[in-house]
Parts: sequence; C-alpha cells; structure tokens
Amino acid sequence: MSDSASGFSKAELFDACEWVHAQMPATPLHFWPQLSTATGARVWIKHENHAPTGAFKVRGGMTFIGWLRRSHPDCPGIVTATRGNHGQSQARAATAAGMRAVIFVPHGNSIEKNAAMRAYGADLREAGQDFDEARQAAMRVADEEGLFLVPPFHRAIVRGVATYAVEMFQAKPDLHTVYVPIGCGSGICGVIAARDALGVRTRIVGVVSTEAQGALLSVKAGRVVETPSAKTFADGLAVRIPVPEAYEIYSRGADDFIAVSDHEIADAMRLLHRATHNLAEGAGAAALAAALKDKDRIAGRDVGIVLSGANIDAEWASMILAGGTPAL
Repeated sequence: MSDSASGFSKAELFDACEWVHAQMPATPLHFWPQLSTATGARVWIKHENHAPTGAFKVRGGMTFIGWLRRSHPDCPGIVTATRGNHGQSQARAATAAGMRAVIFVPHGNSIEKNAAMRAYGADLREAGQDFDEARQAAMRVADEEGLFLVPPFHRAIVRGVATYAVEMFQAKPDLHTVYVPIGCGSGICGVIAARDALGVRTRIVGVVSTEAQGALLSVKAGRVVETPSAKTFADGLAVRIPVPEAYEIYSRGADDFIAVSDHEIADAMRLLHRATHNLAEGAGAAALAAALKDKDRIAGRDVGIVLSGANIDAEWASMILAGGTPAL
C-alpha cells in the first residue's frame, strides 16, 4: 500500500489507537458555552493542547518510530525538519527508542519550541529562512550522516495523527462540521481518514493562513501551487510548498477551505483564553478563527474545533493576550 492516508481501515485505525493509548490517554472533547455564544453553533473543542508535548503531532511520532523500528531495525537515527511540534514528536519518540534525532529548524524559529526539542534529546540545527529551506538541509544531512529522513507527511505519521479524530468521532459522531488547521497536511488527512473509516457524515473544513495559502490555492488550481513566502506568526501553518501526497487526499476529502488572517487568529486566541482559559498557539486557534468567519453556515449546528497545539513563546502570548498581533 502506498504512503498515503487513503485506504485506512477501521481495524488499522483502532490498532493505532491501541498503540497510542498505551503511551498517552485520549485527549478531552469539551463543550464550551461561551464559544457557542460567539459562533452561534454548539462548539466542541478537541484539546490536543493537552497531549504530551502540547500538540497533536506527538501521536505521529509514536506510530512513525514504531513503524521505523519494525521496518528498519538497524536504523541508527532520524533527521527531519520542523517549526517545532513535529520535531518534538519525533525527537521524543526516537530518543526513547535509543536512536539519534537530528532536527532542523529555520533561523529565527521559536525559542521555546527549540528548547523543548533539545529537552527531548534532539540534536537541533538551524538552516534556511523558512521551513521549506530547513527541509532541504535535512535531506542533505540524511545522505551525509546515514540517517532516516522523516518526511513531514507519511502513512505511519498520518495513521497516528488520525487517532485524535477517531477519539473525537467516537465521542461525538453527529458533528456537523470539523475545522482543522493545515500545515503540511497530516492533521486534516488524519481527520478525513477517520471520518471515512468510521462512516460518519461530518463536513471537514481545512484552515490556512492568508499568508500561507498554498493548500487552498492548490485545490482551486487543481495542482500543487507554491507561495513566495509564508510569513505568519502561526508557525504551524507557515508552509510555502504543499506536500503533494497530502494535497491528493485533502483536495478530494475536505469539503471546504477557509483562509484566516493573523489578526483573526490573534482574536481567536484571546477568545479561547477568555472562554476556556486554554492557551493556543497560532495554528491551534486557526480553526476557531475559521468557525467565527463561517457563522452563517454553522448556526445551531454541533461543530468540532481542533485546538491542535499550545506551544507559543511567552513573549508573543503576552502580546496577544494584551490585544496585539505579532508582526514578522
């Protein structure tokens, strides 16, 4: 079977849940009345900010490294590129398995995400000015140092990430719409895979930044479209070059796409904090920002909002909660 999210059976996803739940509990799905008042819908937040590492990506690290140990038992280590959450996930799982973890980030990356990756055992290296340039550096080092290159999108990663969507749909199978942030695409592809395997009828809306619209533009064009930059403080959305394998899945499986601005994301972060006292990173609040823009279509409906992560530097969090928006 190819390295795509298509073709996951219910049994495969339940096996992934068993693997993941042996290492972490399911994250909560909570109804929040103040968010419901703000959107006009009945809002259910999937709290991936409560996962180990503070983000949904941790699930993909568990399943990917498990797959790697079985398929390449002599592999000495991995190398990958990240803006932070994917890197924490892979470093955490790889070092726990006794493997090296070389993680590339662009220059100027989040100080606190960098510190977290180092704490999980990463050999952290800086290269390039954005994620896509850091990824090129990781590809070169894979050959030079004999490490396994972890792509941003892989079947074993998506299978793990899909477990949060299985939890969500099992807890609330009648969700009308779910809003999912898109970076490289593992999250939305995992939600699509879980929806289809479980046979629920939920609409899936992908959310991108207005400053990194590659996924949305690609779907409109019918082909992968690169953007010249991806300058958003929501670093989990800051991807210039859509992953073709992910595009093939979300272009067919998602029902709609919405772009949200940095100001709209900052507003959603403030609302989340006031209404739930949860801190979201930019990408983590993007789904709520999209639901607020989509109020007319979801009035009176049960909707799921994926709070994908909480890992934002204290300086930016303070600025945002005080009413500002970080400028890059």
